Amino acid sequence: MAHLNRILSIAALVAATNVFAQGNCVDCGVVQSMRYVQEKGQGSGLGLVAGGVVGGVLGHQIGSGRGNTVATIAGAGVGAYAGNEIEKNKKSKSYWAVAIRMDNGATRNFTYTSKPAVNEGERVKLVDGGRRLALVAN
Repeated sequence: MAHLNRILSIAALVAATNVFAQGNCVDCGVVQSMRYVQEKGQGSGLGLVAGGVVGGVLGHQIGSGRGNTVATIAGAGVGAYAGNEIEKNKKSKSYWAVAIRMDNGATRNFTYTSKPAVNEGERVKLVDGGRRLALVAN
């Protein structure tokens, strides 16, 4: 019985040491997910209008009479669509979204312009308030 109590005491000490070691780092956690996100930008209408004008002018250069009118209208429509898409592509954003399950149980989400040097499942420490991530030994 004394031997069993001693083993239980040692096991409790080891468990308490592990809890203390992990709980000691308030800025540590495990990377839960990492994904690359590409968001298409929103058009303000400027690309739409500018593209429509340019397309209309170019379309007006084609043909004469009714053909000219149709070409002008078609050119304005195609130009407006193209101008709007160009504007949205120019305003697009891409980033890395990283979710970290902190040691205290909370999940924190961060975005980075370049891929962090960590992977899902790895233990990390937040550096500079999360602007950078550093690997931590388990």
